[in-house]
Amino acid sequence: MLTSLPRGAKDILPSEVGAWRYVEGILRDLCRCFGFKEIRTPVFEHTELFQRGIGDTTDVVEKEMYTFIDRGKRSITLRPENTASAVRAFIEHKMYAEPDPAKLFYIGPMFRYDRPQAGRQRQFHQFGVELLGAPGPNADAEIILLAVQILRRLGLQDLQLKINTVGCPECRPAYRQKLQDYYRPHLAELCEDCRSRFDRNPMRLLDCKNETCHGLAAGAPKLSECLDDDCKRHFAEVQELLTASGVDFAIDPTLVRGLDYYTRTAFEIQYTPLGAQSAVLGGGRYDGLVEEVGGPATPGIGFAMGMERVILALESQNLLPREADGADVFAIAPKAEAATLAFTVTEKLREAGICAAYDYQQRSMKAQMKAANRLNAKFVLIFGEDELSRNCVTLRDMNAEDKNNNQREIPIADITTILKTEVQKNE
Repeated sequence: MLTSLPRGAKDILPSEVGAWRYVEGILRDLCRCFGFKEIRTPVFEHTELFQRGIGDTTDVVEKEMYTFIDRGKRSITLRPENTASAVRAFIEHKMYAEPDPAKLFYIGPMFRYDRPQAGRQRQFHQFGVELLGAPGPNADAEIILLAVQILRRLGLQDLQLKINTVGCPECRPAYRQKLQDYYRPHLAELCEDCRSRFDRNPMRLLDCKNETCHGLAAGAPKLSECLDDDCKRHFAEVQELLTASGVDFAIDPTLVRGLDYYTRTAFEIQYTPLGAQSAVLGGGRYDGLVEEVGGPATPGIGFAMGMERVILALESQNLLPREADGADVFAIAPKAEAATLAFTVTEKLREAGICAAYDYQQRSMKAQMKAANRLNAKFVLIFGEDELSRNCVTLRDMNAEDKNNNQREIPIADITTILKTEVQKNE
């Protein structure tokens, strides 16, 4: 037990971290271009925030949250998503008082007690953005375009953007009644989860992945039949803006997303080679969420992207760059008497911004050369007895084409200056 992780957790090893940094770099760059600023919220919140913000009838709240009672007898939950936390911070720090909409992004771990599978663990990582204070369809289109640009910048192919409108509180009562009328004769055919949702949240029946339920959803009434004029106009303008921007999309009337707070626009981007768990990114508008959590009425829209799934997709398409591993220079001290000098020179090189390494165990010359090769060192500094008597060291270029003419003596006093020049030439 001590030497194995709990089920649903995963180490990100040094050999994998480069891929994460690469993806995060692209995310941060595009957020900067779109004017989004990073927010970092705690990994735990009061449980009520998620109950009210996400919705009591969602699978997340009913089945998946990590909730505990702390020593102060408070119910605390590890965040299962970050929209509710961002909204809480927006309210608590009175960001709504600012003249411009709040444009926030986050990257961090989330927690859900779910069945571990490819691209999803119980501790997983999400990138997400939230745009708070912009009610128009242009905000919806901008958020979707940011999502599309991120995946395009990463180089992913075989992507499918699906959009829908889930209406507003004025539209949905009539639609809710139509859905219940449609499903009532089929109650016995529904899965247990859907039967429990029939009265509480019948729209969630459209989102079920059970084969029978999914088949029934195909014949269900369409929300478009119940939309009021404002919702119709809003959705039409979103489509117009996406088309004008050259973005292909498909309207999916069964797309309702899994959280209760969505209003009007909902969207999802799928990477089809991932199969059943193909959604890599999804989001939508949530105009009532800020008010529900205790803030002033404020429109909002955002999306979240599963980092693990995206990296899995990038791996499958060989789109992750190879990290430039290795040291710029490796210091070799064949004799123990030179070890202190090799150590101090290494530290001076590091201060100058050069990636430098040395042998910790003072092994033989041959063993130290092997260590330098394992680190893919570009240069080797050899602190030989003869060279030191001349206040010099041997500089060997490990990547030189001419192996018979790949080294020279350099003065100890000039090591840093010479190596800075040589390393820059090799970059």
